[in-house]
Amino acid sequence: MSSTVKTDTDTGAASGTAGAAAARTGGSLRAVRTAGGLSVRLDLRTLLVTVLLAVVALAASVLLIGTGDFPMSPGDVLATLTGSGTTAQEFIVNDLRLPRVLVGLLVGAAFGVAGAVFQAVSRNPLGSPDVLGFSQGSTVGALLIIVFFQGGAAAIAAGSVVGGVVTGLVIFLLAWKGGIHGYRFVLVGIGAAAMLYAIVLYLMTKANIVEASQATTWMVGTLSGRDWSQVWPLALVCAVLIPLALVYGRPLRMLEMGDDAAYALGVPVQRVRMVLLVAAVVLVAASTAAAGPIAFLALTAPQLARRLTRAPGPNLLPAALMGAALLVSADWISQQVFGADQLPVGVLTGVLGGCYLLWLLASERKAGRI
Repeated sequence: MSSTVKTDTDTGAASGTAGAAAARTGGSLRAVRTAGGLSVRLDLRTLLVTVLLAVVALAASVLLIGTGDFPMSPGDVLATLTGSGTTAQEFIVNDLRLPRVLVGLLVGAAFGVAGAVFQAVSRNPLGSPDVLGFSQGSTVGALLIIVFFQGGAAAIAAGSVVGGVVTGLVIFLLAWKGGIHGYRFVLVGIGAAAMLYAIVLYLMTKANIVEASQATTWMVGTLSGRDWSQVWPLALVCAVLIPLALVYGRPLRMLEMGDDAAYALGVPVQRVRMVLLVAAVVLVAASTAAAGPIAFLALTAPQLARRLTRAPGPNLLPAALMGAALLVSADWISQQVFGADQLPVGVLTGVLGGCYLLWLLASERKAGRI
C-alpha cells in the first residue's frame, strides 16, 4: 500500500514540476490548468461525498428513532425533535430512542476516525483496532469487571476504557525502537490481539451463567438499552479527539508517503504519530465502553470512504461520517429484519464486514499486492 501511495505522490510531484516548467517556458498553459482542474475536481468530489454521507447518517437516524414497538413517521420524529410532539412522543423519542441513536452516531464516527488513523500510520488497509488488539484489550478490561467484581454498567465502561488504554500503552512500549514504525507496530498488535483473545476465552470459562450471558451480549456489540449516561462521556471524548485528529490530517497524509518523505517535508514524524495513535486508542476505548467492540466497523468505514472520495490521504472526516452512517443504518436494518433488540448490531456489522474483508483480500491478491 505504501508503495502505491508513494508512486501516486511521486507522479503528482512530477506532474506539478512539468507543469511549472511549461508555465515558465510559456508553452503549455493548458497543462497547468489541467493539473489545477484535477485538484479542484477531487476537492469537490470529497465535499460532495462528505455531504452525502452526512445526509445518509441523519436520514438513517430519523428512521431509527421512528422504529420500535411504537412506530413513528419521519414527520412525527422531526416534529418531536423540534418540540412539537405529544407528551408520549417526547418521552419515547427523547428518553428512550434518541440516546441510542446518538451513541450509534458517536461510536460510528469514533471507530471511523480511529480506523483511518491506524491504517494510515501502519500503511496497511488491514490495520484496525480489531486486528491490532485494541478492541480485545477493552474487552478484557470489561470482562474483568464482570467476572471478578460483578460491576454495573458504569464500572464495566470504566474497565473497558482502562483495558484499552493499558493495551495501547503496552503495544506502544513493545513496538518502540527509536520511534514507532508501521510494520513493527502491526506485528506487535497482531501478537497482542492473539494473547488477549486467549485471556478473553479464559475469563469466559471462569464466569457463571449469568455473568457469561452478560459478557457475551456486551462482547457482540449492541446499542440496545443505551441512555444519556453513555452519551455525554462519549460526546465529550469525541468533541475533543476527533477535531484533534482532523487538525493532524495533513501531516498524517504526509506520513503515508513514508517517514523519509515526511521528514523532508518538515513533518515531526514521531510526535504526529504518537498524538494520533493516542487519540485513536482513547476513541476506541471510549466507544467500546459505550457499545461494546463493534466488529469490523473501524476496518471498513475508512476503506469505503476512500473508495468513494477517490482522494489520497486518510480522509478522516468522510471516514467518521461513513462510520456513523454504517452503524446507524445497520442498527435500523437489524430492527427491520429481526425485530427490535432481537439481533445485536455487532452481529450484522460482523457479517457485512467479514464479506467486505474477503472481497478486499481477493482484490488485493488480484492486483498482486498479496
